[in-house]
Amino acid sequence: MSDLALIQKVLDGSDHAFRLLVEKYRNDVFRTVFAVLRDQKEAEDAAQEVFVKIYTSLSQYENQGFKTWMTRIAVNHAIDIKRKQARRKEEMVGDLEQQSLGTPKDGVEKELIVNERQRLVRKRLDQLPENYRDVIYGFYIAEKSYQQMAEEQNVQVKTIETKLYRARVWMKKNWKEDDFS
Repeated sequence: MSDLALIQKVLDGSDHAFRLLVEKYRNDVFRTVFAVLRDQKEAEDAAQEVFVKIYTSLSQYENQGFKTWMTRIAVNHAIDIKRKQARRKEEMVGDLEQQSLGTPKDGVEKELIVNERQRLVRKRLDQLPENYRDVIYGFYIAEKSYQQMAEEQNVQVKTIETKLYRARVWMKKNWKEDDFS
């Protein structure tokens, strides 16, 4: 029986005709939503939801290629699910961030601790020998690349690498972790 004949029978109230359409296209719909969702359980649920949408929208079908029409519904539904999942993840991350911030009092205390640590680090940076201070500041604070610093100082990249290595060795030798807490 052709798709058009089955569709007409469904529109006339035949549940059996719709079951035949589902049987005929269930693998196509599943593959379509699975390609978007990449999760078998989600795709199975979504495929069922797609068939519900097809059933409720069948009266709007305009004989423009049933499989194409059905696939478009499946893809759009799968994309909607994907967007909802992304929004849920964003909401969960926002909730977790809110929880991790704690009470306003906790936020003030954390900010004071961070500010104090930054002050200590700046003080320590000022104690570095000048030739090390420039590369440590450039790389870690200003987040410049070796190439950028080499161009600014008119030296080879290897020279920057060596200075950073020596600066790290100097810091390990002269500083203790306790100096920053």
